[in-house]
Amino acid sequence: MPMPGYVFRDGQPIPDSDLKHQPQGVQPGSTTDMTRVSTSTSSAMNTPTSSTTDGDHATDSHALANADHDEKGAAQVNESGMVKNLGWNEHPKEVPDLVGGLDNEELWTLIRRFNKQMYHVKATTAPLLGGLDLEIADEDEFSPDKLRANVERLYMTVIIGLMGFGKHIARLRSWREPRRTAVFATVYALAWILNLLVPTFLVTLIVLIIYPPSRPVLFPPAPLALVNSNTGSVQSPKAGVLGSHDSATGAPEKHKGEAVEQEASNFVSGIGSIALSSAAGKHGQAGPEPESLTPDEGKHEQGDPDSDPLNKSVPDPTRMAMAGADAKTSAQGGTPSAHHDKTKQPMEDAMWGKMRPVMHTIGDISDGWERFANALSPTPPFPKEKPRLVLTSVVAGALAVSLFTTSAMVIKGTTFGIGLGFFSDPLIWRGLDWLNKNYPNWQKLLELRNSLLRGVPTNAQLTITLLRIGEANRAPLPPPPTSDQPPPDHPADLDHDDVPLDASNDEIHSAIHQDPAEKEAAEAAAATTAGAEGKHKHRHGEHILGFFKGTTKGGVETKLGIDKVRAKVGSNHAKNHLGVLPKPSEMGPSGPVDFKGRYKGTKGWINLSTAAAIPCVSWSKEISDGTGGAVENTIDRHDKHVAFKVPIQDIQELKKVGGLGWKAKIVVGWATGKQVADGLEITDKEGNVWKLTAIQYRNELFNRLIAIGGQKWESW
Repeated sequence: MPMPGYVFRDGQPIPDSDLKHQPQGVQPGSTTDMTRVSTSTSSAMNTPTSSTTDGDHATDSHALANADHDEKGAAQVNESGMVKNLGWNEHPKEVPDLVGGLDNEELWTLIRRFNKQMYHVKATTAPLLGGLDLEIADEDEFSPDKLRANVERLYMTVIIGLMGFGKHIARLRSWREPRRTAVFATVYALAWILNLLVPTFLVTLIVLIIYPPSRPVLFPPAPLALVNSNTGSVQSPKAGVLGSHDSATGAPEKHKGEAVEQEASNFVSGIGSIALSSAAGKHGQAGPEPESLTPDEGKHEQGDPDSDPLNKSVPDPTRMAMAGADAKTSAQGGTPSAHHDKTKQPMEDAMWGKMRPVMHTIGDISDGWERFANALSPTPPFPKEKPRLVLTSVVAGALAVSLFTTSAMVIKGTTFGIGLGFFSDPLIWRGLDWLNKNYPNWQKLLELRNSLLRGVPTNAQLTITLLRIGEANRAPLPPPPTSDQPPPDHPADLDHDDVPLDASNDEIHSAIHQDPAEKEAAEAAAATTAGAEGKHKHRHGEHILGFFKGTTKGGVETKLGIDKVRAKVGSNHAKNHLGVLPKPSEMGPSGPVDFKGRYKGTKGWINLSTAAAIPCVSWSKEISDGTGGAVENTIDRHDKHVAFKVPIQDIQELKKVGGLGWKAKIVVGWATGKQVADGLEITDKEGNVWKLTAIQYRNELFNRLIAIGGQKWESW
């Protein structure tokens, strides 16, 4: 019987398999450690053909990925049948346009932010009320890294958006664009005289929603950093040069969106620094000299961090805040111990217990903002007109009501609602109980994502759809480009005639360019100040810090050297540490079919056989031919290299894991200055777990695995 579900663009089903199951606990290279492929056809399988969402597709995302698009890019055309390399490990300028209607820089911005947001996904069989998968699970566990990622996303979406709105208001109020401000003022005055303020506002909103060309006419865009939020006039960007248009500082960037991402990271770090300073009583009675503190990266780690000897041997950086606060209390004559302060532990537990709902709330706000943005300005392949028509119909209904509603009716209705909510508590609770019993999901159905914005994606859902487009055509999207070079100091391209600000070309030119004389003076002053401080104040401190850094680096290298010996005698923790600090000679090209990685400490390659009859992920000591075809499973019995093979459709869970514990990762990164190679855990439907470590291009492997199959994913 054919295996249901995995359907490529040709629409043909996948034949059954007679591959055998892999026994547990087998070492790589043994005669019995070969392949595990399940061909279960249970109804619980999350496959495209097992869903009723849209014909043969599990979700709207799968349907869009397999649709025939009018405008096509290189990732939407592949007639060879083999995996197509579209420019992995190539210079960005050599990569063709990947998705029709979407610039490569915008695509890579989405993927780069997706990599930071997604850590852990599980396949689900629950119905999708909104038509799209990759929703955040209600039981999503808390971690400091996730909280940081959510706050960064809040900055890049909501805070930057509100900054832009505030600067548009400042420009209108300043009368520095007299024609535009005069039109707004005239329309407002007429609407006020005719008592049509609300209808006029709603009509304007309808025009902005349904007719996108009206947006730059009513609200001409200008670089965010170039507008003064108080006066609405031209200002010099905080970065000294206008290197990016969509960032608050105007800092230069190598690729689109990187400046905003760096701002978001520094925004979170600044919050952490302030929190640490406040906890330790910085600049208070503790002393007149400011000291530098590192931001708090979080308290807890998933799992048991002390089970890893290397992670257990390093100090906990997040105890710095509590230790500083205790030291301040002791210095002032207090008793900071938990024996004297009975509120200390309960308050810590209560604060950490509330972090998960706070993290979820931040994520929901960002999701809502992204959905509205994608409804107003849809990105291919999502439909352009439908979301705007839905929003317009709602606003049009409000417009019709506003034409027959007087101010007295609004006041009466508001006061009636307040009284009803205050005095009808028993009736309200009975009504809620009835709804919960008869319609258990009524609250979910009322959420915007399942009603007004149904089918409108968040940026993460948009990204996985774009990744699935590449996989449906066996043309996986190449990763975002990276470079060790700093961003350029020259300003970004800007046509002065297109800047809708009341300023001359000379004023705009002087604002976006840093004056050479001022730049040289600033650099000289900074060098003089740094030299004087280093000579008179921080000289001994820097020597001490350098000594400890060198000692720590030597200790880390010694510890990792010992791990090599411990790995040979069978230590699992030691095996997981092998290769976490790759040498430059080991850093080579990977993908899109083969990825360098280790299994049980052994060097090898992770292979994605997506062009085979049954798409599988496997680990082998040898690299494949790079076409994505089937990995040979009839190797000589005495030289068997394939350690395991798992059908992609059988993957139930994917989880990114660190190469080291988070405490050890901080210390090792500081001491060595090297990037730690992380790992990935793959869990199948039977609960078998394969842990791959020291993976180069780990994020790209994760993205390919979640985009290939027909699973409906849930973010954890």
